[in-house]
Amino acid sequence: RCWTHSSPPNTVKFVPSPLFCQRDPKQTVAMISLKREREDGFDDDDNEDGVAAKVVRGRVVEDRRSRHCPYLDTINRSVLDFDFEKLCSISLSHINVYACLICGKYFQGRGLKSHAYTHSVQFTHHVFLNLHTLKFYCLPDNYEIIDSPPGDIMFLLVQRFGELMRKLWNPRNFKAHVSPHEMLQAVVLCSKKNFQITKQGDAVDFMTWFLNALHGALGGTKKKPCKSIITKAFQGSMRIFSKKLPHPDLLPEEKEALLVTEEYQEQMSESTFLFLTLDLPTAPLYKDEKEQLIIPQVPLFNILGKFNGSTEKEYKTYKENFLKRFQLTKLPPYLVFCIKRFTKNNFFVEKNPTIVNFPITNVDLREYLTEEAQATEKNTTYDLVANVVHDGKPTEGAYRIHVLHHGTGKWYEMQDLQVTDILPQMITLSEAYIQAIPPCIDGPDTSRHGLH
Repeated sequence: RCWTHSSPPNTVKFVPSPLFCQRDPKQTVAMISLKREREDGFDDDDNEDGVAAKVVRGRVVEDRRSRHCPYLDTINRSVLDFDFEKLCSISLSHINVYACLICGKYFQGRGLKSHAYTHSVQFTHHVFLNLHTLKFYCLPDNYEIIDSPPGDIMFLLVQRFGELMRKLWNPRNFKAHVSPHEMLQAVVLCSKKNFQITKQGDAVDFMTWFLNALHGALGGTKKKPCKSIITKAFQGSMRIFSKKLPHPDLLPEEKEALLVTEEYQEQMSESTFLFLTLDLPTAPLYKDEKEQLIIPQVPLFNILGKFNGSTEKEYKTYKENFLKRFQLTKLPPYLVFCIKRFTKNNFFVEKNPTIVNFPITNVDLREYLTEEAQATEKNTTYDLVANVVHDGKPTEGAYRIHVLHHGTGKWYEMQDLQVTDILPQMITLSEAYIQAIPPCIDGPDTSRHGLH
């Protein structure tokens, strides 16, 4: 378009340009609609990174309402579902979409002319979540909430996991299979995309995050009085004996002088655990006569010797070295072993292919308990029920799992959608990564756990 002044003063004449006249009317309407959409979606308030702070006389002052929002109790978790496509329910736009945490609907923008602002005024719904930045806002006052909604959203993980378990064990299921899609979407959201559906992650890293996330969402904390079903099922305790070592570059006389001081005396501390990490012996570097690498084997009880209270191992940090030994003081109802196969350095990740020979049943851990714990722990025998295996290279490998069906006593191997029978003797030949062992069913007292 071009604007020209005509001969009479103070008059303006509109003359369309040749390109404007030649344009298809449908294209013109589409361009105007896109422009209005962007104007509605990206208003002045939305361009802000956050409005939790204000500038007063050159100083940044935090909005007091950001940490004391009075509308947090209006959040309705039962209607929240983040599996839908991120589209505004009115404009059908995917640009700058917010979710109303009271009714669960999606709206665009949060400025004065936006659909989210209008919805908040019309229906008095105040708490909104930006589906792109995952920040929380209060409308129509338009300030960022930095109090407790993220913890509330973590409850979505518990809800989705509970729904998945109920579907799996429902005897009246309409279908023979259950889709975990909603559960996976909750994992992506609650982990802030650290674990994604399209990218394979580390099984131990995911299990660590998942157990702690469920524990925190269920109201548990790191303090002993605050427990959850996660700690009741998986948490045990141990004693850690730690002794600081002198620097190896010091003279022998200087080392002897330091070892006498209190700083270098052995210290004992109590610690809890959700799983036990088992260290493998160093893999051999040399090949056999057939030019093939020798895959060593080690019994499970050899690497469990780490927790007998007498085996010492040196642990190096950036500045200091420590000599540590461990001894169990309490066994959990369900014990999980994580076999440390991967070692990271500054250049690459190395995998240890050592095969661990472990018994399928009757794994007795009594000798790894303290004398006091041996007198109180009645059942110290466990049976294997699940075995997670990693095959291939560290960055290109794949996972498969062996599970025991208690009803028939048969073992099954699952990898993606493939499920096949497997002999128990073949399980011990795999490169086990994670193992789950509940108490022995035929043990002297399995009712004490109350979790079967």
